[in-house]
Amino acid sequence: MADTVLYEVSDGLATITINRPDAMNAMNMEAKVALRDSLLAAAEDSAVRAVLLTATGRAFCVGQDLKEHVAVLGTEHTMSTVREHYNPIVRAIAGMPKPVVAGVNGVAAGAGFGFALAADYRVVADTASFNTSFAGVALTADSGVSWTLPRVVGPGRAADLLFFPRSITAQEAYELGIATKVVPVDDLPGEAAAVARTLAAGPTLAYAALKESLAYGTAHTLDEALEKEDELQTRAGASADHGIAVQAFLAKEKPRYLGR
Repeated sequence: MADTVLYEVSDGLATITINRPDAMNAMNMEAKVALRDSLLAAAEDSAVRAVLLTATGRAFCVGQDLKEHVAVLGTEHTMSTVREHYNPIVRAIAGMPKPVVAGVNGVAAGAGFGFALAADYRVVADTASFNTSFAGVALTADSGVSWTLPRVVGPGRAADLLFFPRSITAQEAYELGIATKVVPVDDLPGEAAAVARTLAAGPTLAYAALKESLAYGTAHTLDEALEKEDELQTRAGASADHGIAVQAFLAKEKPRYLGR
């Protein structure tokens, strides 16, 4: 993978780190391709049971690199990056059949906000902030924000944050449900990794089913959701990890999951 995005797998955890600190981790072409391909690699790797998405420096990701973007303004490629890069990145995060933790070390704006929202769990530094940013540069939402943000904060608050972009502090993000957990900035790397490693050691197929059922339930009726739950529970009940969990419970031991 390119140096703009670092990729490491250890003990079932893939750590993907956006690494353009001097540019506040803005997404240039190299970074977008590397992030997309890293996420797809993690999704396909059976040795990976959870993903930690984080960044170096004082920003998580401020979205599109506008210095690069200005070069294609007015051409057929002006917004092709949404289809070619941002959509696949968000689909890879949200559709990953394993948990994704975002370790938000600093400002997350525009597409960076979208990447964080697509994750299943967001550990946020107390100095971090969020900003939709899109309307500030005369653009509409992308990177899944039109879908994820209303589901997290409600449609009315989402419209406010999109029409009137502003910096959302870590504390406000927690109160709105954007941040799952807020920790001191110096503790962010360890805390985010601890959450991700706990998930990497857990029942991977059950987590995948939980992600699928949550996404399904947002767009279907109760009866349809009940049918989906039956389908997914049948699958989970046949997993090796379910048998391990039941035996461990009866033996009053801690289960050691295999991820299958």
